[in-house]
Amino acid sequence: MARDLTQWQILTELEPVAGQALDRHLSMARDWHPHDYIPWDDGRNFAMLGGTDWEPGQSRLPEVAKAALVTNLLTEDNLPSYHREISANFSPDGAWGTWVGRWTAEEARHSIVLRDYLVVTRGVDPVALENARMAHMTTGFHTPVEQGDAGSSGFLFSIAYVSFQELATRISHRNTASACDDPIADRMLQRVALDENLHMIFYRTMCGAALDLVPDQAMEAIDLIVRNFRMPGAGMPNFRRNGVLMAKHGIYDLRQHLEEVLQPVIRHWNILDRNDFGPRGEQARERLADYLSDLETVQVPRFEEHRDRALARARA
Repeated sequence: MARDLTQWQILTELEPVAGQALDRHLSMARDWHPHDYIPWDDGRNFAMLGGTDWEPGQSRLPEVAKAALVTNLLTEDNLPSYHREISANFSPDGAWGTWVGRWTAEEARHSIVLRDYLVVTRGVDPVALENARMAHMTTGFHTPVEQGDAGSSGFLFSIAYVSFQELATRISHRNTASACDDPIADRMLQRVALDENLHMIFYRTMCGAALDLVPDQAMEAIDLIVRNFRMPGAGMPNFRRNGVLMAKHGIYDLRQHLEEVLQPVIRHWNILDRNDFGPRGEQARERLADYLSDLETVQVPRFEEHRDRALARARA
């Protein structure tokens, strides 16, 4: 029976794979500049500099687009917390350290471009946006499970979580682009979504390699992450209200979470057909399979039934 490895041992064993994944990422990533995506001619001074402060009528965005853009921006704003989580669980040296730095730098572009767009176009109240940023960043972010739950390493929890979360964020940005009804926002958000997809590929590759190296430990981490998954913005102001609005209007809902995030990644790792698990891994796989079945047959239909009734009442 394979023994459990410590976090340091896992990182050491997987560093060559991390180096290959980093090289592939750098060969595929394309540099871009946030200022190129902003309609600066639309900007004007606020009252402090002799202009006019924000009023609701200045926004051209639909309500669902406002909710989605604010949610996505505040999520991106919390990058310092994500950096702390990732850097605490990865090595500062070699390919791991280079990846953490590169990933952080690429992610920082997202909050820059989203905020510039919203402020310049007066899409949302900039004072409320700043107050929400202060509250959300002060609260910070923590991986949504206790890392001692499975006796596994923080590294495994981190890469399992971001394998799903980066894909979920990509889908949210992509669907927000359609909801904005603005070609400038569409171009900007499609650019951000491309970054998120490349980040997902790196983390999905590393989590797949961990499954091959320590199948039981990795399977336990994946199972716990999936069953306890929540988006990184869960603690932000108005998250529930905005999340419900986004789900009702197809930005990110439970079926998308199941069919466009969980199922594709789990299929990519071939989790349900692997034969290299020990008893612990088998138990975790069974729990995961039961949870996915419950999502598909009970939770998703129930959510859609409630959503359709709510939309019908709104139309009436």
